[in-house]
Amino acid sequence: MLLAAACALIGLFPGEALAAGEGPNICGKTAGQLLKACRLEARDDYRVGTAICLNLSDSQAAETCKIATQEVRSEALAECRDFREARDEVCEGVGQGPYDPVIDPANFVSKITNRYAPFRPGAWWEYEKQTEEGLERIRVEVLKKRREILGVGVTTIRDRGWVDGVLIEDTIDWLAQDKAGNVWYFGEISTNFEDGLLASLDGSWEAGKDGAKPGFWVKRVPQVGEFYRQEYALDNEAEDIVEVLDLDAQEIVPFANGRRVLKTRDFTPLSPEAEENKFYVPGIGFVSEVDLETGETLELVDCSLC
Repeated sequence: MLLAAACALIGLFPGEALAAGEGPNICGKTAGQLLKACRLEARDDYRVGTAICLNLSDSQAAETCKIATQEVRSEALAECRDFREARDEVCEGVGQGPYDPVIDPANFVSKITNRYAPFRPGAWWEYEKQTEEGLERIRVEVLKKRREILGVGVTTIRDRGWVDGVLIEDTIDWLAQDKAGNVWYFGEISTNFEDGLLASLDGSWEAGKDGAKPGFWVKRVPQVGEFYRQEYALDNEAEDIVEVLDLDAQEIVPFANGRRVLKTRDFTPLSPEAEENKFYVPGIGFVSEVDLETGETLELVDCSLC
């Protein structure tokens, strides 16, 4: 943790930063280091599990425990290999250069006017999705509250989700727009609930802490075929990637009304099998998401801009 903090501090004062896609295989080397870290964690968990098994007085229970611990280790090591392969795919898309975006507060503006993310204060969107657990409803609101991250004034977005009326997630996102019109993602606090109780803060991160860096929420002028990082927090397991697929998608989505629809593929190397297609309507923003593994579809049902 201290090492990550030191590296993050160095990253706040970069010299000549290499452009994305340049550099001596830094992306691949990063993936290699993360593979080693993943294997070490799997082996540490195995040793802890073995220690637990040693303290079972019932021999049959101890043997069952040992076998289960070995299986968990094997699965974890296989998962590490899957992560590496997925990160290699990411490197092919984003390039081999180091990921070190230069953030100059003077290059950012106070309002978000991007047509794919019209996050003006007071705006809201409501979404619905039918899942195996029940009807999921999501409400996204742009709050008036602002704060600074890396010296940049960021807009606060609140995102809450319910399944059959029971709160399962309450997330705060921080975004800011640069002078070119690109919207940057500076972090989130993600609170996850189970049975009405706080279960975890998994996925939470903030640019400038523990080596985390901002990524693009959405660009002003997306280019078909480009990849970009949306989240980059290696110490907090946030590595979301976006691929731009189409600027005039033909799928039927809510509130398009003949407008050209942006279509993306969103994925993370931390869940190699999970991919989503997202759709954005100019002037309204995010309107639909299709889970390519389950087929579940989230759709906008109402909004202040609709």
